[in-house]
Amino acid sequence: MKKTEPADLCEIHKTHPEALEMARLHEADDETSLRLADIFKVLGDRTRIKLLSLLAHKEELCVCDIAEALGMGQSAISHQLRVLRNARLVKFHKVGKEAFYSLDDDHVVTLMQQGLDHVLHG
Repeated sequence: MKKTEPADLCEIHKTHPEALEMARLHEADDETSLRLADIFKVLGDRTRIKLLSLLAHKEELCVCDIAEALGMGQSAISHQLRVLRNARLVKFHKVGKEAFYSLDDDHVVTLMQQGLDHVLHG
């Protein structure tokens, strides 16, 4: 019986040294790739995506407003915000007894926008 090859693989084994050299020059080191993978893990949660989306359209929001907008309790929102804060995707400050959150920097806005553009692209 003849073994069939998947259509998405090379039919011959031939490497391209110039392409390999260029790829290796731009390969992320282990620490960088681990940190990036951690960010994508954090972004792999629908609630956190909704939360970041809210913050991308408003300079800052208090935990009460975020909880109300997402129809969730403050405790659940607080947990998600802590995960996002540990990943350096959001930051917060307190005004009296209120905690206000915002995106950590413009990179987070860009990351969200690029992801959305990719999803809507088709």
